[in-house]
Amino acid sequence: MPGTATVTLDRIKQIAIPVNSVEEAKSFYRDTLGLRHLFDAPPALSFFDCGGVRLMLAGPEAQGPDGDQQHPVLFYDVSDIKETHERIKSSGAKSLEEPHIITRMNGREIWIASVSDGQGNAVSLMSDVAEA
Repeated sequence: MPGTATVTLDRIKQIAIPVNSVEEAKSFYRDTLGLRHLFDAPPALSFFDCGGVRLMLAGPEAQGPDGDQQHPVLFYDVSDIKETHERIKSSGAKSLEEPHIITRMNGREIWIASVSDGQGNAVSLMSDVAEA
């Protein structure tokens, strides 16, 4: 890839897993695997804790128009999402999603962004910062 910007991603914060039925998947991850359920969010998301990594189950309503082609997505924890996203793009990666806030809760802002790995996979970034 062109450019010389180096980025080091060393912590996975969240893994998004597309599912056909959130309720069936919730039962499996909670009752069969014993993961701690954290919360649900509309339109069809359910979150679990897996040793400090958050698993996000995404039902069809939350997957978008290409839902039937989706596969798990890793969200890497970064402190400065705008800078990290820009540095990755400057190395030649295609941006799939520019940094933006997805929610505000408990005085915090949750930001996400994503780039393509050039192999058909999204590499997603996530940043949890104090609300501005």
